[in-house]
Amino acid sequence: MESSSLHSTSGLMSKLSGTIVLLLFLLSCSSFPSAAYDALDPNGNITIKWDVISWTPDGYVAVVTMFNFQQYRHIQSPGWTLGWTWAKKEVIWSMMGSQTTEQGDCSRYKGNTPHCCKKDPTVVDLLPGTPYNQQIANCCKGGVLNSWVQDPANAASSFQVSVGAAGTSNKTVRLPKNFTLKAPGPGYTCGPAKIVRSTKFVSADKRRTTQALMTWNVTCTYSQFLAQKTPTCCVSLSSFYNDTIVRCPTCTCGCQNNATDTGGCVQADSPHLAQVVAGSGKSSSNTPLVQCTSHMCPIRVHWHVKLNYKEYWRVKITITNFNYRMNYTQWNLVVQHPNFDNLTQLFSFNYKSLTPYAGLNDTAMLWGVKFYNDFLSEAGPYGNVQSELLFQKDQSTFTFEKGWAFPRRIYFNGDNCVMPPPDAYPWLPNASPQPILPGLVTFVPIVASTLLFLAFV
Repeated sequence: MESSSLHSTSGLMSKLSGTIVLLLFLLSCSSFPSAAYDALDPNGNITIKWDVISWTPDGYVAVVTMFNFQQYRHIQSPGWTLGWTWAKKEVIWSMMGSQTTEQGDCSRYKGNTPHCCKKDPTVVDLLPGTPYNQQIANCCKGGVLNSWVQDPANAASSFQVSVGAAGTSNKTVRLPKNFTLKAPGPGYTCGPAKIVRSTKFVSADKRRTTQALMTWNVTCTYSQFLAQKTPTCCVSLSSFYNDTIVRCPTCTCGCQNNATDTGGCVQADSPHLAQVVAGSGKSSSNTPLVQCTSHMCPIRVHWHVKLNYKEYWRVKITITNFNYRMNYTQWNLVVQHPNFDNLTQLFSFNYKSLTPYAGLNDTAMLWGVKFYNDFLSEAGPYGNVQSELLFQKDQSTFTFEKGWAFPRRIYFNGDNCVMPPPDAYPWLPNASPQPILPGLVTFVPIVASTLLFLAFV
């Protein structure tokens, strides 16, 4: 009796200890920020650098620069929004190249009034065409920040800020905290500011080098799960060897409401369509208004295996915009397929190989040719771009069987597109084994024995 009670007590303690370990694990996981790791761009981030370039009687002047080190993810109009919380009671006396959205309560200041007195200011970029006396280098792009691969010359944005009621030396300055970056919505998570080695500046004639009095960095990473609740694009597939067109999965990005004209989508033949298109440019909402489809995605990427040659094979890619509220400027596509190590020719798209891992060349970044097809228009007859890719076959790996000719992964503007399930891919007509007729089992030995008999006659 005593041994059985001890046995049950030890079993209970074992279960409790297992439960406690599980709870501690869940608590530790919940303390981490949402996952922001991109397997195709593992080192991609936006780095915000603060360079203190001079001290003032009550603070400092700093140049703030945002570097987009992401290979293919960019920030498009209406642009970035940067926020933080001051560590003390700092104010912003003036800014160049940007402005805060609110001034806040500056009633305690007599005479000169600061630009912003909020504890948590929100900063936006100035628009193109800003007067030159309000500009600095790399400013005034309307918040647009292009990707590092596609347009490195426009992958940085800067502004200058004069901070008051702050420290006036390296020992008394307190770093801002709680940085936020919107592009323009959620998606980015920023870490704490960290003091780094002071930035060095080389003069135009390269004969003199100066350095910042103090520098700190803030690193922000992107998570698609934080950016939107539903996917933003999907992939459909087809091939020359199969009549089946594998469409985007139903309800990939949402489902249609009963009232299609007012429930978040519009029928392409709706009489309400003209009014929607006319008013979509005036809408300030970032919520897409899409054409009613079974998948309800703003963007669809179609991969068609078009032709097969002796030593080559050809693919046609079509990107279709179903969003009536969005024109995609500087769009890009990232495709993962093992045959990109033998891409022979590309028509009407720009191309760059992405090699996030040494020795593995299976990922390509594609984007439009400037002034030709780098602008993806809103939903409608002109809301698509297309190109063809010619691959050289590697006889040791090439096959049309088991869906090998279709991409493993596709990103549009940095967001992972939903692929159809693998069992729905177009298969070769002879991919399935043919059934053997029962009579054939007995017929074949009879014919073989007859032929053998005649051979000896």
